[in-house]
Amino acid sequence: MNFFNDCQINWLAIASSNDLLELLQLASIQRAIVGATLMGILGGMLGSFVTLRQLSFFSHAVGHAALVGVALGVLLQVNPTWMLLPFTLVFGVIVLYFIDKTDLASDSVLSIVLSGALAIGLILTSQIKGYRGNLMAVLFGDILAIDTTDLILTLLVLVGGSIFLLSTLRQQILLTLNPDVAQVQGIPVQLYRYAFVVLLSLAVAVAIKAVGVLLVNAFLVIPASTAKLMSHHFSRFLVLSVIVGSISSIAGIMVSGLFNLASGPSIVFVQFLLFLAVFIWFKLSLKAA
Repeated sequence: MNFFNDCQINWLAIASSNDLLELLQLASIQRAIVGATLMGILGGMLGSFVTLRQLSFFSHAVGHAALVGVALGVLLQVNPTWMLLPFTLVFGVIVLYFIDKTDLASDSVLSIVLSGALAIGLILTSQIKGYRGNLMAVLFGDILAIDTTDLILTLLVLVGGSIFLLSTLRQQILLTLNPDVAQVQGIPVQLYRYAFVVLLSLAVAVAIKAVGVLLVNAFLVIPASTAKLMSHHFSRFLVLSVIVGSISSIAGIMVSGLFNLASGPSIVFVQFLLFLAVFIWFKLSLKAA
């Protein structure tokens, strides 16, 4: 029995006795909490720009097309994470290039490229023989499988993204609200667009191991959408999105451990419940006013 299975058994045994203190003493759980916090902050920060720039479908396409990278990694017997990073990066840049160079609507281009990449991914997946544990973990998410390398990669993407976005925050806000005005004011719009796509693609790649290919888009969109219900002031909206992303990720891990549920769906489910709670609260508040 491998280390991951041992961790699963230990987690389930502890969860059944509701002993959270012992649960938190497991190294795998500690890594999962650190990873969830980092990914929650990263997802909340980028999700703020994704929702306002209407790039939700873009991140959805990148996440699902990552199946090709995962399948290639399994076929070549390489860690899927090392295949995901370059593949999602190249895919994101190519898609944006296609959108810029064709007269088709962006959603049409995304649908075409997503369908093609997904078809290739399914064909490659069908060629995988024998054990498919790594593939299934990446498809549906398994935050317990996060190792030190994953944490370092996530931290690097978070630090790099934070430096880039916060150091150019005024330009990013203007580019988000009115790209034409940003262009007139001399802001390198194209450079910033491609840089953001690179950052978004890398964020999708590092988050896939925690929440899976199928749910990675929700991981970016739901916290930001929840924060948007709470505030329309950009700075406050950005901070709230980060807080919602990190707290809901940690809560999702706890739910996953206590009720023996998959980690990725548990995190997104908590985020969904939080969104519903905030939505209902503000609706009731408006009616009461």
